[in-house]
Amino acid sequence: MLNDKYPYYLANKAVFANEDLLVTDKYTGEVATKVAMADTATIDAAIGAACRAEEAVKNMAAFERKAILEHCVMRFRERFNEMAEALCIEAGKPIKDAEGEVTRLIDTFQIAAEESVRMTGEVLPLDIAPRAKGYTGMWKRMPIGPCSFISPFNFPLNLAAHKIAPALAVGCPFILKPASLTPIGALIIGEVLAETNLPEGAFSILPCRREGANLFTEDDRLKLLSFTGSPVVGWQLKEKAGKKPVVLELGGNAAVIVDEDANVDDAVERVIFGAFYQSGQSCIGVQRIIVHEKVYDDFKEKLVTKTSQLKMGDPKDRETFIGPMISEKEASRLSGWIEEAVEAGATLLCGGKREGNMLEATLLENVGRECKANTEEAFGPLANISKFSDFDEALKSVNDSQFGLQAGIFTRDLYKMQKAWDTLEVGGVVIGDVPSWRVDHMPYGGVKESGLGREGVKFAMEDMTEIKLLVIRTPPE
Repeated sequence: MLNDKYPYYLANKAVFANEDLLVTDKYTGEVATKVAMADTATIDAAIGAACRAEEAVKNMAAFERKAILEHCVMRFRERFNEMAEALCIEAGKPIKDAEGEVTRLIDTFQIAAEESVRMTGEVLPLDIAPRAKGYTGMWKRMPIGPCSFISPFNFPLNLAAHKIAPALAVGCPFILKPASLTPIGALIIGEVLAETNLPEGAFSILPCRREGANLFTEDDRLKLLSFTGSPVVGWQLKEKAGKKPVVLELGGNAAVIVDEDANVDDAVERVIFGAFYQSGQSCIGVQRIIVHEKVYDDFKEKLVTKTSQLKMGDPKDRETFIGPMISEKEASRLSGWIEEAVEAGATLLCGGKREGNMLEATLLENVGRECKANTEEAFGPLANISKFSDFDEALKSVNDSQFGLQAGIFTRDLYKMQKAWDTLEVGGVVIGDVPSWRVDHMPYGGVKESGLGREGVKFAMEDMTEIKLLVIRTPPE
């Protein structure tokens, strides 16, 4: 069960300032708990505290940073069931998916603990020309300074972790705004961090209204903005961020190609997972399924059968695969997209029914090129299927999108794999599996409308540091 109320964290300390944010159980719709909301003055104070903590956090020894992260790993393991249940309630995430996310949270902090003692540099020979004879260079990475993080509702634990853990690994103080719909996971991370001896001001976790969060983006005291969320909001924030670097993890419209040599049964199982795990609310969830004409009928029949059998209901039930979407508004939006596609000539293969924020796992066939179900990010339990005959044309179909996050290819052909890797306009190509697959130390991010930069602990650490060069001249004897 959730606590009756939760604080925000200002300069490492829990503050029960108010109970203004009501967090609902996404399945029942009932208020599950109340959370303190930060105002502009509080956010300003948090930034000031982060700036005052900068030197102390930067000067922590590598073993000290590692110890902080290892404490988090230990406590997250001890609180595993509590954190999974909190996710199940605040996000409506089926319990098995919630447990999977807590596991990934632990992985992310464990990776950061290991990387915190591997912040290496290089010796750089400079004598590439006569004028540089006697000169040697070397460089190391230094923390960039106070960071601003904004995390989304769909992975309240692990996407916050992908910002927090690298910051702790390199020695950057930070302020974090969790999604107002799902703030509890980040606040539990804050509770664990408050148990450590981090310097005062090293972190603040502040649920707040979007309109009150301008300082997270615009304040010049902050040296990096990392945002995960919708493209519309992300690009607006980039315009307002000033001179600070910006990392954007935005939307997707992920495609998977199933070629004629694929194991159909295996591909169906993985596509079911990719399209419908955590009710499709993932930016790398499978939305477009492009299947070779030779295996199309077999694949479609098996996919429709298995999709129709997915259990929808209470996310606390371990047999549930499809839980609620985050809100009735979002479920209604996606239901409208399904209706639009069918009216334009698409075939509804299964699903499509909605009750409140519960939407059945839905498959469409031959969705029109201009329909939202094909061009926009569904972010829910909807996928569409089409056939191809030429592999190069299938690759073009994948690229025919404003998004470019990840793509999956089921093929056994080495040369097609290489061509896909070379040709696809995405941040990652996954062979033999769906684009929804991710391990937390790999470089993760996209191109086009899907964002800027890469997450994955080591790569986020690079964004949160700057290279400092040393040049040494050896005078002639």
